[in-house]
Amino acid sequence: MSKSDAFSDFDPVLAAQPLTDPWTHSAGQQPVYAPDYDLLGKLLTIPVAAGSASESGRFARGIDAWLAHELRRAGFSSDEVWPRAERPRVLPRDLAVLLEKLPDRVSQDLRARISNIPSVAPTDAKVLGRAYDKQVDVAVARWDRGPEILLSTKAQVSSFAKNLPNRFEEAYGDAGNLRGRYPLAAVGFFFLQRSTILTREPDAFERTVDMMRKLRDLGGSNGYTATGMALVSWDETQPSPTVRVELDRVPEDVAPPQFLAAMIRQVLVVTPVVHHVDVRERMERRNIPVPETDDVDTSDVGVRES
Repeated sequence: MSKSDAFSDFDPVLAAQPLTDPWTHSAGQQPVYAPDYDLLGKLLTIPVAAGSASESGRFARGIDAWLAHELRRAGFSSDEVWPRAERPRVLPRDLAVLLEKLPDRVSQDLRARISNIPSVAPTDAKVLGRAYDKQVDVAVARWDRGPEILLSTKAQVSSFAKNLPNRFEEAYGDAGNLRGRYPLAAVGFFFLQRSTILTREPDAFERTVDMMRKLRDLGGSNGYTATGMALVSWDETQPSPTVRVELDRVPEDVAPPQFLAAMIRQVLVVTPVVHHVDVRERMERRNIPVPETDDVDTSDVGVRES
């Protein structure tokens, strides 16, 4: 699988970053999520250093790669979180299990073939909404559970006030489209802006914070389960600019910790305790004496080399 894709530049960074425990609270305390901001900075530094900081392309993919990594840190299976940390980025879990059980030679050959069949292993995850198909940027899904987390991400590095109305008009429509078909899923919207908005267009920043709050579901099942935002900065006059996450100016109620905690909590609330046991144990800080439900039986899988 030598062919690269839009996420390939991030793979070495993700491979070197361990899946550390994201929760910082003790047993019995209110769950507190600690995102790996250092990783987000490293991922976004790659497109910025290459001169590709824009509102699409590799910069946006860096945000997606980071959020997918955060969900894996929370305990969701690496094959259920899309985009995966390696190619193919979207792969049905059952097929991933099969590839792991096959002999190496057969598995490598089949993996290479699968990666070249977009209908089997696409780069992007598309789901059917109530009114139209929607490409979701980050997802947690498997066939027996259906979509459980559906995340849309947006980035804005310039022309803040000019483009803000379009961003939120799209977001409102996507929320209704996805929640209309998947009312139990955790449907989220994450917005990342360059911190120059604070000095160049402070009014646009205030409008952004206000809109992030108003995009949330207020009981009518029309808004998002959770919304979150982050600010990042870099000095483009430097020969090798480094991206930093600015934590001080984003209000706590729209910051990444509450966003990730709310998304994870929604998944656990609407599923039986025998599902996502590892995720529950990490968040609840206790051992849960039930086995993880797994409908895929691989005990009899075996293929002999010819």
